[in-house]
Formats: sequence, C-alpha cells, structure tokens
Amino acid sequence: MADLLVKPIGSKGQTIHVTPQSAGWSHVGFDLYQLAPGEMAQANTNDREVCLVLVSGKARIIIEDVDFNILGERMSPFDGKPDSVYVPADHDWMVTATTPVTLAVCSAPSTGGNLPPRHIRPDKVTQETRGTGTNTRYVTNILPETAAADSLLVVEVITPGGHTSSYPPHKHDTDNLPAESQLEETYYHRLNPPQGFAFQRVYTDDRTLDETMLVEDGVVTLVPRGYHPCATVHGYDLYYLNVMAGPKRTWKFHNDPEHEWLLKR
Repeated sequence: MADLLVKPIGSKGQTIHVTPQSAGWSHVGFDLYQLAPGEMAQANTNDREVCLVLVSGKARIIIEDVDFNILGERMSPFDGKPDSVYVPADHDWMVTATTPVTLAVCSAPSTGGNLPPRHIRPDKVTQETRGTGTNTRYVTNILPETAAADSLLVVEVITPGGHTSSYPPHKHDTDNLPAESQLEETYYHRLNPPQGFAFQRVYTDDRTLDETMLVEDGVVTLVPRGYHPCATVHGYDLYYLNVMAGPKRTWKFHNDPEHEWLLKR
C-alpha cells in the first residue's frame, strides 16, 4: 500500500505528483504547481479528463485553440470561490501565471464523453454549509455529480479552527449502489495561518487499515478506502481540495455505525 501522506517536494514548479500507479489505485490523479509570474505549466490530458483549479492567483489558461484569457479572483484559498477549467481527454492545456499561482491539476479516466473545454466560473459554483456546532464546515462544489464530466468529482471545503470535518466518519469504498459508491479520494490541505496543523485518520471497520496523520500546510492525504475524518486545532482554519473518482460517477457514502448517533442529536 502507498504511503497515505504525500508531502510537497520543493516550493517551485511541480511540487506534488500523485498518479494511480504511485497511489496504488485505478482512477484519481493529482498534481500541484507553484508558479511565479511568467512561469508556465502545460501537458496533454491523453486518455484522462482534467479539472484545472486555481487554488490561488491569476493565470492565462489556454486549451488547444480556446483562450480563456486571464482567470483568477482570489489570492488565497481562504478568500472567495475558485476559477476552474474543465479539460477533456486528448487536449493540450497551458497555464501561464500572471501573479504567484498555486495550480491544482485533478484528473481521472475519460469514458469518451466528448465534452468541450469549459470555464467553471466562481459565480456559477454552488456553496453549502454542512454540520452544526463544532462540526460546521463550508463546501464549494466545483465539479459535483450534477455537472457534466466523465469520472471526476471535485469539491473544496473550509473547516474553521477547532472544528471537525468529513465527520461523523464516512466511507465510500464499496460498489453497493444505491447505498454506497466506490470512490478513491485525495485531500490537498492548506492551513490559515500556515504554521498551524490538523489531523486526519483513515481506517476500516476491521482496522486492517488504521492510520492517523499529522496534516501540515501543503500536504496531500490519500484515501484508498475506509473512513477518513479530519480535525483542525483551535486558531487554524483548514482548507482542503477533494478529488474523487471511481467506477461510477456518484457520491454515496456510508457512515461509521459507531458514530452515526451524532447525527441524531
């Protein structure tokens, strides 16, 4: 099994590189780029679809012959909604930073849906509040199952300091629809202020997988299976960008029965 905690390598260029092969699974890929003004990231999607998420900063984004011009409205993932661009299979993409940029490249296998490239505008993404009390968190649906895509599901979440998230613990590792879907998942974590920390546990019912990870600013955690709650400490807000994909593009989860009573309080 792959190490479930992926730390950035360096602070410039491509700092995170998660592939299905490195993660030991079949669907989700995740790359992160840190670009200075004038620097560029580019690739071909090959047999995968991609969602480019401007975590922070402004950049010019070009997909084949479609120039989306300069996108980006926020300088921090804790400030407003993101600009994102959907890129179908077998397309070249190019992102050129005009300010310091943090770019997430979320990918999953294409099923040949032949969708066109499109700008996912900040004013078109939906937001919702989940949970109550110290389980309250704020969700931005970048590429939910109601939006057109082949495999990808992309969402970001802000969890206030001292709160829990992805909680009560839930899992989506079994192809048992309509009760539960099988989805791999990555979490890209940021903290505000950045010297803070949080924790994430990934565990299964039989505890054959049971890992608790220290989450610091900029790390990625992998969820191949099992429940995966996280919690951030007092004074430090937690942002995470989730990428999910599996055999069927739907998010149906199963709560840990031991903790489901919390939903009935």
